[in-house]
Amino acid sequence: MRVQAEVSLYPLRTGKLSGPVKEFCDVLRSHGLSVETRSMSTLVTGESDKLFDAVKEGFDVAAQRTEIVIDCRISNACPEAAGQKLTENERVD
Repeated sequence: MRVQAEVSLYPLRTGKLSGPVKEFCDVLRSHGLSVETRSMSTLVTGESDKLFDAVKEGFDVAAQRTEIVIDCRISNACPEAAGQKLTENERVD
């Protein structure tokens, strides 16, 4: 099943935030997922099995570096997850 997720990773007790975030995103990409990094979160699209496996592996990789929190919302109802784009009338801005 194709899904879309919005994921935010928060490294704790470290001054270096970009390392764990980059490693996490690299793991997601290595699973063949579409990864769009934004300023506050990362949009991830792909097959649900791959996404769940990748988030677990990414968590494990980032958690080896520092303490972390991951906030993750996953949906099979997002139009972009199904390969559709919202029309101007459907878009909520």
